[in-house]
Amino acid sequence: MTEQAENTKRIAKNTLMLYVRMLFGMLVSLYTSRVVLQALGVEDYGIYNVVGGVVAMFSMISNSLSSSVGRFLTFELGKGNMEGLKRVFSTSLTIQVVLAVMIVLLSETIGLWFLNTHMNIPINRLYAAKWVFHASVFTFVISLLSVPFSASIVSHEKMSAFAYIGILDIILRLLIVLFIAYSGLEFDRLIVYALLLVGIVCIMQAIYWNYCTRHFEECKFRLSFDSGYWKEMSSFAGWNFIGGAASLLKDQGVNILLNLFIGPVINAARGIANTVNNVLASFASNFMIALKPQITKSYAAGDYGYMVSLVERGSRFSYYILLLFALPMLFETEFVLTLWLKHYPEHTVNFVRLILIVTMCDILSNTLIILKAATGNVRNYQIVVGGMLLMNFPLSYFCLKVDFPPESTLVVALLVAVFCLFLRLLFLREIPGFSMKRYLCKVCGNVLIVTFISMILPLLLYMQMSDGIVRFFLICVLTTLCSSAAIYFVGCNKNEQMFIREKVTLIRRKIF
Repeated sequence: MTEQAENTKRIAKNTLMLYVRMLFGMLVSLYTSRVVLQALGVEDYGIYNVVGGVVAMFSMISNSLSSSVGRFLTFELGKGNMEGLKRVFSTSLTIQVVLAVMIVLLSETIGLWFLNTHMNIPINRLYAAKWVFHASVFTFVISLLSVPFSASIVSHEKMSAFAYIGILDIILRLLIVLFIAYSGLEFDRLIVYALLLVGIVCIMQAIYWNYCTRHFEECKFRLSFDSGYWKEMSSFAGWNFIGGAASLLKDQGVNILLNLFIGPVINAARGIANTVNNVLASFASNFMIALKPQITKSYAAGDYGYMVSLVERGSRFSYYILLLFALPMLFETEFVLTLWLKHYPEHTVNFVRLILIVTMCDILSNTLIILKAATGNVRNYQIVVGGMLLMNFPLSYFCLKVDFPPESTLVVALLVAVFCLFLRLLFLREIPGFSMKRYLCKVCGNVLIVTFISMILPLLLYMQMSDGIVRFFLICVLTTLCSSAAIYFVGCNKNEQMFIREKVTLIRRKIF
């Protein structure tokens, strides 16, 4: 078996393990979201979403460093440099400790001031909101210190451990939700919910640390500092800070704007929409987690042909995976939300549909972002693309200021996402073997045609039938059949069709 065939097999195996975790998490998440909304109420649910967003505003630095740690660990693994791997891990751990102290100081001063003076929170719930804020800060600090450990698991492609630990995390969160909803005890549910989540984060991070120190040689707890790696990593993280800040302002920043202009109820609507989006997007994001180390390692090894094929196929198939699950939801949003939640805030239906469309556009950029990060040369890229992404915040502010509906913030996000996709392609032209024209034709053009074909028959059925369980069932069946056929006959080349047939035959033999 060739090395590329072995890598393909490894990607398939890792993706399967992540899907086991994801499917279990999806079922639990759909149930717990409904229970939490009913247990906390719309107002408290909105407060929890927006207050957590205030803390997330300080996490842009850590997200930049997370990307930096993952990239350098995977790059050293691709080169087979164990000493370099140890120095990267130790340096990153030292940086995270220092950063954790800084984040606590900033959060408990600037963040707390903003919560007290600017957030649109009912005065009788401000006390609870402060508890949520402090709990979120502590949770963030613990998660920050675990970044080098979780990055090591992904870099080593130990997805079985990643999946099993994730399933345990999901089970513990389910137990918390059941306790909050059905315990019958008298307590402030919002405060207790936030504090119990802190306990889960501590348990899970202890498990991550224990696993990594036992299985990976480089993950020994030592506070050391390598000036060479510090310079490279800080430069990489510093420029990625622009993209991280832009991403946070697009999500949490706009969430805070909605709170300031409208109130916590609209945050509840957006929170529900984000839950639906996260569940459906996880089908594709788990595939991307399995793919990311291979793209970085192939670049480090100079295997540019295989690298480009991974990027193009990764973009197409992650989009196809999302399309299969998102299309029924786009048609039957109201029915699903009513079946799931019974009652939901105004604007939720439009938020769900628009967020899914934005995600479908963004997913075409995911492998491009991974590839650019693998090069380590991100300064100009982040200045231009990150600068464009930052426009989400002021444009959304303008839309809300002139009394446009809250959905306008997602229309802005969609337009910016399309423009940034083209900017990324322009920057990747310098990479050996990568062609912007080929990507637009073989990836973007391909997925647009597949999407159009997949929607024709379901759209006709949607327009002809009244809503209800019968139409919902028929739409689900028809979108699945049409999407699958369009993906197989239009979206896949002959080699990919052959691969799919072989896997289907293998599964059939195992079953029968």
